[in-house]
Parts: sequence; C-alpha cells; structure tokens
Amino acid sequence: MNIAIIVAAGTGSRFSPDQPKQFTQILRKPLLIHTLERFEGCPDVDEIVLVLSETGREQFQISNFGSEMSKIRSIVTGGATRGESVKNGIESIDAATANVVAVHDGARPLVTSDEITRTIEKADETGAACLVAEVTDTIKEIREGIVTGTVDRSKLRRALTPQAFRYDILKRAFDNADLSDNVTDECYLVEKLGVEIAVVEGSSRNIKITRPEDIRLAEVFLSEPPA
Repeated sequence: MNIAIIVAAGTGSRFSPDQPKQFTQILRKPLLIHTLERFEGCPDVDEIVLVLSETGREQFQISNFGSEMSKIRSIVTGGATRGESVKNGIESIDAATANVVAVHDGARPLVTSDEITRTIEKADETGAACLVAEVTDTIKEIREGIVTGTVDRSKLRRALTPQAFRYDILKRAFDNADLSDNVTDECYLVEKLGVEIAVVEGSSRNIKITRPEDIRLAEVFLSEPPA
C-alpha cells in the first residue's frame, strides 16, 4: 500500500497573521484542498495521512473540507517542527501494510499526478526518490561580501515534494533522527543513513506557496487547461 503524508501543520507566519495559509482561498477553494485533490486523484496513492495543527484540525473538520475525499485515512496533529510533524504522520501508519510513503508539503498545490506517480514508482524500485527541478539562476559563491566563484548549476537541483521512500527506510531515518535539528526535508535524514536517493525530474511550476504573491501565480497555473 502506498501512503501519502500531507504536511500542513505550520502557521505560515511569513504569509498572513490572520489565517493559516493552507486555508487561504485559491479560485474559491482552500489551498490545501487543491493539494489533497492531486493525491486523491492519483491512482498510485492508496491512502492519505493529513497532518495539521490542533487549530487546523478543528477548522478542517468543522468546515467539512474533505468530505468527498475517500483516501484520507487519518488526520494527525503535528509537532513543533516540520520534522516532528512528519514523524507523527509516520507513527500513524500501519507498518504491516505500508509499502512506499510519499511526503508532500500541503502548500504545494501544483504537483501533478504524473509527478506523484513517477516519484512513488522510483522509490518502490530504488528505496528512495526525490522530486527535483532545475536551477535556472546563476549561483555565486561569496565570502565576506565578495564573489569568490561561480557554481556549476548543471550539477544542482532544487528539492521539491513529494519525496518518497520505502516505509522501513523512512521509519529508520526518523527513529535515528535528532529532530531538534533544522530538518527541512526528509531526504536530509535519509542521506544521513547512507541511503542513495534517486532523482525524479519535475516541473518548476511545482511551487510552494510562501508569500501572498505566490497565490496570484498559482491562480494563473491552476486556471490553465490540462496539458
């Protein structure tokens, strides 16, 4: 069984102080629902574990946002950090039935079903897979305010989500982790196990909604007809 953990427990403090960004409306629908629909509609995802803050859980349940989504198996309360939130999601999974676990940011509503499928399939094949996108800017090394060199960007990729792993690998990575570290993604912990992580090329459109101006860009992409 392939399981998606959708992490949306943050407060989005850089976005708006009035409302968690995952409930911000995009084209008359909460951002989080756009994200969940991508996984609900992906044939390679069997179940969804949704991780929300305590307040987010209350809002989600009261608003009945996910009533039409059959794959949401559980809604879990997140922790103080992203790493703790993902661990709470992992601990809710039945180890006896889990195969591949894909972890995705709830604030990435533009991921495609094809990207989800290819990442899960690669993780099933190799054990671990990370969806990535090209780095298109020229990257400079600096020291004390001075440019000291130019990085070969052909060897660089931006880490996106989902990031997918066989259950046993992901569980072991989190069991051994110090989550007081700044754990920004799951690959970081799996790398520390010495496990090789396969790359799956994704689209630069798979943006993370971080600031209000990102909403306008997401609206443009979501309004376009499917390719």
